[in-house]
Amino acid sequence: MVISRLNLNRIEEGLNLIGNFLEKLKRLSKLSLEEFLSDERNPASAESFLRRCIETIFDIGRHILAKSFSFKPLEYKEIARSLGEKGIVSEEYAKVLVRMAGYRNRMTHFYEITNEELYNILQNDLKDIEQFLVEISVFLKKYKEQIKDI
Repeated sequence: MVISRLNLNRIEEGLNLIGNFLEKLKRLSKLSLEEFLSDERNPASAESFLRRCIETIFDIGRHILAKSFSFKPLEYKEIARSLGEKGIVSEEYAKVLVRMAGYRNRMTHFYEITNEELYNILQNDLKDIEQFLVEISVFLKKYKEQIKDI
């Protein structure tokens, strides 16, 4: 359902921003744990790039929900669930987004996040960010086909 047109430039800029941060995170992921921990700038950079990726993911999700469904969720977990319920992303991936939302809240509200935990994310979880790029690209392709017919 299209309530009003998506700002495709805004979404594409956000996707490019995520891609840019993701590349920086991947560079950090190539460090050994010892190298990663040897410079305090590495964990700080990883946390910043990760938080900014997650926030951009949810900004894009909020925009799509608002424009496509006149839905204005405020909380990231609600955005995540709604993206799955509305078929913008798969239901399975929506569960990953809910976990991302919780992690972003931990970062933002200064709950303890260890440098080792950040390193573990770099080693094992960057695929979750990549998956957002894939799922939103699929959604955008369908959206563009839909608006051609209007």
